[in-house]
Parts: sequence; structure tokens; C-alpha cells
Amino acid sequence: MSSFIKNLDLNAQGIWFPLVSGGILFLYALFMPKKEINWRDFYITFGVIGFVAWISDSVFGKMIDLVDFGNPNITGLGEFVSYSFIPSSLGVIYLNYLKKTNKWMLVIIFAIISTLIEWGMRKVGYMKAHGWSFFISIPAYLIVYGFFLPLHRRIIKCK
Repeated sequence: MSSFIKNLDLNAQGIWFPLVSGGILFLYALFMPKKEINWRDFYITFGVIGFVAWISDSVFGKMIDLVDFGNPNITGLGEFVSYSFIPSSLGVIYLNYLKKTNKWMLVIIFAIISTLIEWGMRKVGYMKAHGWSFFISIPAYLIVYGFFLPLHRRIIKCK
């Protein structure tokens, strides 16, 4: 049992930030009035975005070692929330409000929100970058919100 508690990495500096922001985003995504998505879309999007986030962590965080969350030797609770709940919740919320008329406004807003969350994780000391910078993150956020998520929505809306 003590090894289980140790592997949660609860003593990591700044772990409160991903736990609080991930919890708030997940609860909002769960209880927001569904406008442009339904529960099926929620389920598919949450899974796909979570999968892509974990693949990204494996490549950029583990293989290339550009970033660490908490203890670099442990995939703790904070890292789990950072990759499972934060990006998936943001993706679901984004798609819930996405219309053709507000796409680029939402792209900018959600890229800013994502950048602020990343900045907050760095500021509290939970995220430690080893070559990763905002010059990589911001274009990635713009691509995800501007192209990947709208394409994802078109795919899941096909009957």
C-alpha cells in the first residue's frame, strides 16, 4: 500500500494545479449544457483526445525527454490528470461551442487558455521543460483547435 501511495507522487511540487484545473474542467465539461455535441460525441472525443495526449507524453515526455511533470521517474496522479482530463475536457468544451461563425475566435480563446494552463504548471513548479517552449506549444494548440478538432468532429458526425 505504501508503494501505491508513493507512486501517486502526491508530494510533487505544485501538484495542486493540475488537480484543481483538471477537476474544474472535467466537471464543467460533464455538466455544461450540451449544444453542439451529444453524449456519444463527448465519449468519443474524451477517449480520442486522451489517447493522443498520452501518445504525445510518451514521445515528447519520455522518449525525447523534452518535459517532466512532477517526479520524472513516476507517472503520478498529477501527470495522469494532466494528460487524461485537462486536454480531453478542453477538447469537449471547445467542440460544444464550435460553430462555423465562431471557429477562429474559439481557436484563439482556447489556445490562450491552454497556454495559461501550461504557464501555470510551469509557474508552480509542476512542469519542468528540457527544451520544450511556448514557441512549440502555441503553434501546436493552434493546429489542434484550428484543424485537428474540427476534422475530428466531421469524422464523428458522419453516419
